[in-house]
Amino acid sequence: MSKSEATTIEIGETSKESKGKAPLLGAAHVEHARAGYKRGVSIFDLILRVSAATAALAATVTMGTTEQTLPFFTQFFQFQASYDDLPSFTFFVIAMSIATGYLVLSVPLSIVCVARPLLTAPRLFLILCDTLALTLTTSAAASSAAIVYLAHNGNSDANWLAICQQFGDFCRRTSGAVVASFVAVALLIFMVVLSALGLRKH
Repeated sequence: MSKSEATTIEIGETSKESKGKAPLLGAAHVEHARAGYKRGVSIFDLILRVSAATAALAATVTMGTTEQTLPFFTQFFQFQASYDDLPSFTFFVIAMSIATGYLVLSVPLSIVCVARPLLTAPRLFLILCDTLALTLTTSAAASSAAIVYLAHNGNSDANWLAICQQFGDFCRRTSGAVVASFVAVALLIFMVVLSALGLRKH
């Protein structure tokens, strides 16, 4: 054998080294699976957020443009119905406008959660703001639903006459706005639940 030839000796891993690598590989696999799960939750949250913003915007625009004037009038009266004649409908437009604005502004933060699924602070901020938006939207939808019910059915004890036979278009538009607002409420509930699932450590 010549002196220039090098002798290579392969030394196998000891049992301690093998045992040390196994937990590291297992932890990395668990962390990767956890990030994938949270990214899936964030993507679903983003879809629901855009859908809720669309429903809230539809409810706001529909209610805010609701007005009907009957084709007949007297010398002193003109029969007209508008959303701002009722405080509950005015509150509805304001509340749903706020909810729509928040949902649109929260979309970039939701995209951050998709890109960085293991971040906790953005998700915690979203769940707090989503809960506030849910409370505001629910109160607006519930109060307006009561007025829509009275407009359709009236209340003999309070001498509230049903007006939907005369103001049919007004009632249809307000009813559609209330339905859209309850769709936004349902989507916000799902978003709060998803954010809570995304905050779980395991």
